[in-house]
Amino acid sequence: MTNHLFDGLFSDVAPQATLAVLPQGGEWTYADALEYSARLANVLISYGLEPGDRVAVRVPKSIEAVLLYIACVRMGAVFLPLNTAYTGSEVSYFVSDSGASLLVCNPADRTSYSDLALDNNCRLETLGTSADTGLAVGSLIDATGQAEPSFENVDRRASDLAAILYTSGTTGRSKGAMLSHENLLSNSQALKELWQFSKSDVLLHALPIFHTHGLFVAVNVTLLSGGSMIFMSGFNLDAMIEQLPNSTSLMGVPTFYTRLLDDPRFTRQLVAHMRLFVSGSAPLLAETHIQFEETTGHRVLERYGMTETNMNTSNPYEGERRAGTVGFPLPGVVVRISDPDTGKQLVAAPNNAGTGVGMIEISGPNVFSGYWNMPEKTASEFRDDGYFITGDLGKIDADGYLHIVGRSKDLIISGGLNIYPKEIELVIDDQAGVLESAVVGVPHPDFGEAVVAVVVASGDELNSDILAEEIKPLLARFKQPKLIKIVDELPRNTMGKVQKNVLRTHLKDRFSA
Repeated sequence: MTNHLFDGLFSDVAPQATLAVLPQGGEWTYADALEYSARLANVLISYGLEPGDRVAVRVPKSIEAVLLYIACVRMGAVFLPLNTAYTGSEVSYFVSDSGASLLVCNPADRTSYSDLALDNNCRLETLGTSADTGLAVGSLIDATGQAEPSFENVDRRASDLAAILYTSGTTGRSKGAMLSHENLLSNSQALKELWQFSKSDVLLHALPIFHTHGLFVAVNVTLLSGGSMIFMSGFNLDAMIEQLPNSTSLMGVPTFYTRLLDDPRFTRQLVAHMRLFVSGSAPLLAETHIQFEETTGHRVLERYGMTETNMNTSNPYEGERRAGTVGFPLPGVVVRISDPDTGKQLVAAPNNAGTGVGMIEISGPNVFSGYWNMPEKTASEFRDDGYFITGDLGKIDADGYLHIVGRSKDLIISGGLNIYPKEIELVIDDQAGVLESAVVGVPHPDFGEAVVAVVVASGDELNSDILAEEIKPLLARFKQPKLIKIVDELPRNTMGKVQKNVLRTHLKDRFSA
């Protein structure tokens, strides 16, 4: 009996090798992880879950949460990680839309989620970390004590779903990207080889585990290579500085690198032994590239991925890591540039280099199968020959490097997290005293982009501070505007369309130092 993703990830691990070191104390071996994930898989089966059932998980980062993901893979469930910043109304939508059979939340949130679970005929269990001891707590943890330490993995094919990741929708309705066992495994295999991960690697893991970068790249690549992680609960500058000497690699978002560079303790000597720094989830400024290399002697490796595709391209491990680009397609992945209006592929040199600016389209084993319960939306996002239309605008230079030059979808990337303005606009427009709103992203020195809402009042009085408080419980914190600006009217073109480019230009220096 074979389980496509599990058998691939754990194909070459040494049971007694260290998988995770916890900075607060303790470590997990691969043998520990195999036993604990087996116990969790048995617990899930005892709850009545079957292969294909969705397991929604909104819990603080912990190694046990990672092992819950592995347990879902082993027993055939579909893992649905949720951002811990999501509000109750957002979680309610995800649980309802996915038809989740189980919702796992922080023990502190059990009471607030009990009605939500009941309304959706969804079992509710808990998983968290004790503030006093740093140990895992919750009903799931309690149940593992009585569970069998071995588990016969459920047979899963390459095409079977392994996960659903929700990505914000341009029309306000979030979309669930369906990711198969093959989507995840093929991508991890390509990255392991390309970035030369091995059993000797120690990855400093400070990313969240509710999205592709932290879970399906960082964790999966570590498992596949048989290496280990220093598993931090999140980004903490002092802890990062302390743990860098014990690490060989770091995967981060641009904010990680800008904050490290601002600290005088971050020196060439501190990271002289490191072999790889990877950045993604948002563009890394060319100035940051230069400053990082001047400070450390290392050049950051930037790559390009999406919720729907995992990783698509990467700058080379050996060779020029070109600032302002995201490198070359991964093995097995094809990238092409098309006319955004007609879909016609732009003429390129025989080596697919030297294109003009157009729509980036992707084909390969990493590309998702579609959006959950959205067949029409799925069809509209793919070309007839199967290429996924990313919504990103780019070009391929004469040397074959891909450049991301813009986004046709009105996306904001703040702190490495995707935010669609329409979702925020719908919430703001529903508030008393608001006639209409336009949400844009503007440059921010720490987050890359900041969310700004430009609002027109329906009457004489509208207070931006009061409005900010009213929408706070309705939006995850990372989606909440850092500035709400009240104006008399929004700029429009001759067709009446709001000119967000005018707003972005007007507000571009709002957060400059």
